[in-house]
Amino acid sequence: MTFNFDAVLEFWNGIMDEFALTLTVIAILVLTIFAQWLLKRAFNRFEESRVHDEIEDPTNYRFLYYALLALIYITGISFAIWNIPSLKHIAQSMLASAGILAIVIGFASQQALGNIISGVFIVIFKPYRINDRITVQERLRGIVEDINLRHTIIRDFENQRIIIPNSIISNEILVNSNYTDDKLCKFIEVGICYSSDIDKAKAIMSEEVQNHPFNIDVRTEEDIANEMPRVTVRVVILAESSVNLRAWAWAEDPAKAFAMECDLLESIKKRFDKEGVVIPFPQRTISYLHEGSPEDEKAN
Repeated sequence: MTFNFDAVLEFWNGIMDEFALTLTVIAILVLTIFAQWLLKRAFNRFEESRVHDEIEDPTNYRFLYYALLALIYITGISFAIWNIPSLKHIAQSMLASAGILAIVIGFASQQALGNIISGVFIVIFKPYRINDRITVQERLRGIVEDINLRHTIIRDFENQRIIIPNSIISNEILVNSNYTDDKLCKFIEVGICYSSDIDKAKAIMSEEVQNHPFNIDVRTEEDIANEMPRVTVRVVILAESSVNLRAWAWAEDPAKAFAMECDLLESIKKRFDKEGVVIPFPQRTISYLHEGSPEDEKAN
């Protein structure tokens, strides 16, 4: 039995012709996934080198990574669709009515494009960056974890993720604790009894703030030369049941400021108890008005 090479070659060519389209589409999709893998690997190495060099703002290149990733997927899927004859004819017929198609796509992608454009503006103008501590809508607080093409991810202090579309957060009034300056001032406010010694209470609060390890001195050289106190304590209000004192306590970042505030409220309370400074509780005097006649009151 002789081996017929021409028959085998013809059989192989027939198989290739039959499955050429499928193989082409698979090859395009595989190349797309491989390109995405290369991009992710290159980005991870680049980000690790930046963290090693202590460059703390990954906002720009993180957003660029998502843009390149979207471009790779769009390009790969478009080439795959274009190589399928049935879909190619559909695409050509759709292009014949480009005006209607443009209107449909415009309405369908309005929100998606709005999120992308808002994301670009966030990256350019930087109202917040990755790792910034922000407050949105006065109740959503956390640290910015990621900014991608569609939304911003905020990790709150219970380790939950708050996902806000870029087009929404870009129109919100937000508080950024890390914008241009990380230092934060905490108001340590405590009320004392009217009969307590105000000067003594102010001295205790000033000492406790100065002795806290997270407290920093924000005085200028001119302030020091003018003998301005490191910690300012003032009477801010004469309330119904208390004299409210406020100390200005500075820390180098919001996390330390929060910890310092909690520690100082505890330490000041203990010092007040030890030194005889009273923190009052609300008091009310209640009188009853009898609307009955004098005879009814005598009967009672």
